[in-house]
Amino acid sequence: MGPLSPARTLRLWGPRSLGVALGVFMTIGFALQLLGGPFQRRLPGPQLRQPLAPSLRPALPSCPPRQRLVFLKTHKSGSSSVLSLLHRYGDRHGLRFALPARYQFGYPRLFQASRVKGYRPQTGGTQLPFHILCHHMRFNLKEVLQVMPSDSFFFSIVRDPAALARSAFSYYKSTSSAFRKSPSLAAFLANPRAFYRPGARGDHYARNLLWFDFGLPFPPEKRAKRGNLHPPRDPNPRQLQVLPSGAGPRAQTLNPNALIHPVSTVADHRSQISSPASFDLGSSSFIQWGLAWLDSVFDLVMVAEYFDESLVLLADALCWGLDDVVGFIHNAQAGRKQDLSTFSNTGLTAEDQELTARARAWNNLDWALYVHFNRSLWARIEKYGQRRLQTAVAELRAHREALAKHCLAGGEASDPKYITDRRFRPFQFGSAKVLGYILRSGLSPQDQEECERLATPELQYKDKLDAKQFPPTVSLPLKTSRPLSP
Repeated sequence: MGPLSPARTLRLWGPRSLGVALGVFMTIGFALQLLGGPFQRRLPGPQLRQPLAPSLRPALPSCPPRQRLVFLKTHKSGSSSVLSLLHRYGDRHGLRFALPARYQFGYPRLFQASRVKGYRPQTGGTQLPFHILCHHMRFNLKEVLQVMPSDSFFFSIVRDPAALARSAFSYYKSTSSAFRKSPSLAAFLANPRAFYRPGARGDHYARNLLWFDFGLPFPPEKRAKRGNLHPPRDPNPRQLQVLPSGAGPRAQTLNPNALIHPVSTVADHRSQISSPASFDLGSSSFIQWGLAWLDSVFDLVMVAEYFDESLVLLADALCWGLDDVVGFIHNAQAGRKQDLSTFSNTGLTAEDQELTARARAWNNLDWALYVHFNRSLWARIEKYGQRRLQTAVAELRAHREALAKHCLAGGEASDPKYITDRRFRPFQFGSAKVLGYILRSGLSPQDQEECERLATPELQYKDKLDAKQFPPTVSLPLKTSRPLSP
């Protein structure tokens, strides 16, 4: 293996060393962002193929594919659909997953290597390597590097906090005390402090959930003026390109709204990153430090609103074929758009626009994350080439549509009440139905196997991988010299 990049070297330092070195980073203008940028190691693009015909065999990559992967599965951001493609890819190629004992790695506590099934600390014995770490956790770099090599490909996904808040309120209504006490999301956002209590059970779902999942520390709680959920305007707003997936060059522009002076946030004493005493945790420097640190760790952060564009860039970075990243949307709630392209404000009522603004202001750290990684994604798209990207996205969508027609009864997702095969019935949680898939009859054995991979929900697929990696032992009957009593 060649020399480590500066970003990889930073990973090996660990969070505490990063905190000590922070003053140096601030002095040189956050050199982390320059050293750990997304274009440091460009790989050849994915080999394309014609949209699906009857065969579902994957296209061969044109270069060695990357197969050591760390995916931070964030909540309510389209991450289940990414997890599905990782499950399929690893299953098809015989890769070994770092699996939790159940379905999450002790969330909402920070990730610990000891929670990985089959993990043994290096004590001179043989440790089978893990290829993919991808299930729900609160990110903890030091412990992740106990399980995965530092040259693994680190990636994640973010979503507009306004869309995330709508989904989280519906899904975690019974889990978050703040959401449970509120009659509606509008009522919650109108006066969130009437319902929200820092540290209350499940209330990490109610504010800055992405920042929490990334394992970043939280500034101390500071009181905002009563009823003021709109952060101060940036006097020199930067332009943010925000397009619905596949919308073409017609860009909207948004003011990033208060990346400079964030409103109050939640105190959390389980921070994995220590900050110097002189560092103002409520300042823009604190936010920029957190974002720079993430840039040094993650090779790619996808954006849910540009899901297909992100998949093409992921295939390019991993040197996978487009077939490897084509799949169905998983864990989608009934009544919501299934393409994840829900950002555009076009057609929203004034009330909905106000709700969107309040959600972004209340989740101000998540909004900073989203603005930052939105920009980095579009910088990457410019580097990749927009025309080239449009061609690849069109092919990916045509292939997905062909897969749906070939594999699925009715060619689309189904209400769970019609899914009788438990292997394909998604776990139902929250107030909205979670859609799933029914396979079409008459598939060939080869296509049946691949269609099952596409349709299997994340919990059932995790159980399938678990049984494959840790087959149950069969107890042999005891030998005895005489018959046992009945």
